[in-house]
Amino acid sequence: MMFASKEIVTGLDIGTSQVTAIVAEVGPSDMPNIIGIGQAKSRGVRKGEIVDADSATEDVRLALTEAEHMADEEVRSVYLGVSGGHVQGFINRGIHPVVSAERDITEEDVRDVVRNAKAVNLPNDHHVIHLVRQHFSIDGQSGIQNPIGLLGAKIEVDLHVIHGQVNRLQNSIRVVKNLRVDVEDVVFSGLAGVLAVLSSQQKELGTLVLDFGGGTIEYAVCCNGLIKHTGVLPVGGDHISNDLAYGFKVPLGEAEQLKINYGSALGGDSFRGQTIKVPDRMGMPDKTINMEHFGRIMSLRVSESLKLVEAKLMEAGCLDLVRSGVVISGGGARITDILGLAEHVFGVPASVGVVRNVNGPKIVLEQPEFAVGIGLTKFGVFELLKQRDRKANGPRFGCAIRQLLKIARTSGWEPTRIDLWITNQISRLRRGVFQPKWSALAMQGVGPPICWRGTRCLGWTFSRSTAMREAFRKCRVPRRSSLDENYCAVWVLVAIRN
Repeated sequence: MMFASKEIVTGLDIGTSQVTAIVAEVGPSDMPNIIGIGQAKSRGVRKGEIVDADSATEDVRLALTEAEHMADEEVRSVYLGVSGGHVQGFINRGIHPVVSAERDITEEDVRDVVRNAKAVNLPNDHHVIHLVRQHFSIDGQSGIQNPIGLLGAKIEVDLHVIHGQVNRLQNSIRVVKNLRVDVEDVVFSGLAGVLAVLSSQQKELGTLVLDFGGGTIEYAVCCNGLIKHTGVLPVGGDHISNDLAYGFKVPLGEAEQLKINYGSALGGDSFRGQTIKVPDRMGMPDKTINMEHFGRIMSLRVSESLKLVEAKLMEAGCLDLVRSGVVISGGGARITDILGLAEHVFGVPASVGVVRNVNGPKIVLEQPEFAVGIGLTKFGVFELLKQRDRKANGPRFGCAIRQLLKIARTSGWEPTRIDLWITNQISRLRRGVFQPKWSALAMQGVGPPICWRGTRCLGWTFSRSTAMREAFRKCRVPRRSSLDENYCAVWVLVAIRN
C-alpha cells in the first residue's frame, strides 16, 4: 500500500442496518474528494447503539478494510457518527451585562456571554457533543450576527447544546479504538446529514432534514443559516419490517425483502384486490399475502414515524420554521411515495437529499444511504481548515489581540476606534488583503518598515504581557493617532514616535 502525503479525512457511520466508511482527500479548492468507500452489514447495533461489541468491531473492520483498499490509503483516524435515543438537543441562554461606561460591546463581552451560555447544567453521566451558537440579542434586539462595536447594556446569546450519555458514546468509540484507529471527534449523525445535503439557501429559508435509517430517525431544523433544533427518534425501517413479519407470520428477512420490493408509504388502495404468494422455506405451504393489508400496515407505520417528528417539532416550537421543505436521506428515502406522505404530514415540499459540494463517483453521491458518511468527511474537512487557520495565525493570536486591547485602553486609545481597527485588520488578513510578503514576515515576528504614521518600527512582539506593557510605557502615541491601514498587520506592534 502506498502512503502519499495527502490530507485524508475518513467518516465512519456505524448504523443499525449497515456500517459505512467514506475516505476523502482534501482537494485544491478545500472540497472533499471521495476516493474510498466501504460497507458491511451491521450486526451489533440496535436503534443506533452498540449492543454487541465483538460483532460491531468486526463489521467496522470489514468496512474500513474495503475503504482502504479502494482508496489505497491507510485509515489511521476517523470522524465517528453517533446516534441513539440518548442523544438530545436543547437551547441554553447566556446573559452578560456590558459594564463599560460607554456601553460599547467588545470582543471580551462576546467571549463572556458565550462562556455563560456554555455553563450547561447536564446530568453527571452526560457529555456535550456540539455547541451551536445562535444569533446574539442586545437589549431585546434579536438577530444580531456580530455585536462587536455596537452599543448596549445587556448582551444575550443562545447555544444549541447537543449531548449524549457518556458510556453509550464510549461504546462506539471503543469499538473503533479496538482496531487501533483513533477517533478524531464524535459527530451527531443528524448534523452530518445537514452538512451533506443542504444548500446555503435551504439553511436560510428553513428546512427539516430527516435521516430515515434502519433503527433511528435523526432530524434537524435549519433556519436563518443556523441549526435551530435536533433530535433522535428510536424508530426506523426495522420497525416496518417487524410489523410486517408479525402481521403476516413470515420470517423477518422475508418481511424485509417484501418491504423493499413492494413497499409504499401511501396505503393499500393501489394494491386493492391483489395478492402474492411467499414460498415457505421450512417445507410448509406457501403463504398468501393480501397486498391491500400489506400496504395499509406499512403506510400506518411510516405515517406514525413522520407524525412523531412533527409532534416533537411542535413541542419545541420549531414547526413554523420549516418553510422551505423537508429533505429525506438514509435508506428510508427509498420507500416509494414517502415524499408524498411527508408533504401531507408537514405541509411543505419534500425531496430526497442530494449530496452537495463534494467530488466523487456519481453513483455514490446519488445514494441517500451515504449522506451521513459523506457529511462526516465534510465535518472533518472543516476541522482541518480550522487547524490551518490556527497555525497560520500563530499559537498566541487571540491572546495577543486581547493584550493589545487592554494595553491600548490604558494608553489612552479610544476603545471603539481600536476595537473596530482590530476587527478590520483580522477581516483583511483573512481575505488576503495584506501583501503576501509582509504577511509572511509578520507571522515570523518581523514587521514592515512603516506601520503607523509618525512612528518608526522597533519590532514585533507576541503576548508576553510584561514586555508589551514595558514597551507601551515607552510609547508616546497620541490619543487620536491616525492609523495607516495600508501598512498595518494584526500582530502587536511596539513603536515610538520619531
